[in-house]
Amino acid sequence: MNHPTPVTIPGRKIGLVLSGGVARGWAHIGAIKTLQKMGYKFDVVAGCSIGAVVGALMLAGKLEALEAWCRGLNKIKIASYLDLNIKSGGLIGGQKLVDEIRRHIGDLRVEDLPQKFVAVSTDLVTGHEVWLQQGVLADVLRASFALPGLFPPSQLQGRWLLDGALVNPCPVSMCRAMGADLIIAINLNADIIGKVRQMEKGVPVAAGFDLLPMMEQTPELKHKTHGLDWLTRRIFHREPQSPSLFGVMTAALNIMLDRMTRSRMAGDPADVHIAPRLGQIGLLEFDRAAEAIAEGEAAVMRKQEELTAALKILRPVS
Repeated sequence: MNHPTPVTIPGRKIGLVLSGGVARGWAHIGAIKTLQKMGYKFDVVAGCSIGAVVGALMLAGKLEALEAWCRGLNKIKIASYLDLNIKSGGLIGGQKLVDEIRRHIGDLRVEDLPQKFVAVSTDLVTGHEVWLQQGVLADVLRASFALPGLFPPSQLQGRWLLDGALVNPCPVSMCRAMGADLIIAINLNADIIGKVRQMEKGVPVAAGFDLLPMMEQTPELKHKTHGLDWLTRRIFHREPQSPSLFGVMTAALNIMLDRMTRSRMAGDPADVHIAPRLGQIGLLEFDRAAEAIAEGEAAVMRKQEELTAALKILRPVS
């Protein structure tokens, strides 16, 4: 078996930044695997939300397990993980997802990872950007993907924390502050115009499918909808030619991710900016993993020349 020549820069550190993007985050898997095939090894990994999850599991040696799991998802399995609970501070409790992460990594701590890792979160009270660099990894990841309105805030290290995408969706600045000299950023939020590809279908479902009707029509999941109150049903109800409250909320989050990422990266640009074309994938379409992973691979291949040029420019320290 041929192994790629390791891509290193003597005396310099290579950093990897993985943006938030909910279900589009599976593209990170394809991008990482392609970079690894090219020989890239990363000294610093910084992630936001789903990017933090993928980056942490990569460092924990669980990327293959994550890929196998996400490729096996379908709409029924996705719905089984979405514990609807509007009394928790979010529409979805999120505990089942945390339990799935913990099943793979147990109580592994951030400090025990082989390379530097940092996840970004947002303080609910102050709005400050919070860098999570220590603690139980599953808890840190939970705090980084607590997307407001969707998942409830997470109480950690004496703070109530929300998704880091509110303040820094693609945390290049954080990676540079951690000592990275060459930064490769995978930005999942650069293709909002891709949503136009589905507009001929009328008002698009933000999640990619009508969650509540699908659950009610599925024998394995129908029992989970019996206890839902009127308000919960109205949140997910959608008229044929108008979006639901849930649809409006997720579409607004999509716009926020796009605009906030543009703003932050204008001031803190990566050395190599890789932008998979994922606008056609809904924020909760986790069942489209194969498509997202393939686009992550393709996005890296489109940047091969730029990656090579960046390495040549960043000369070793003498």
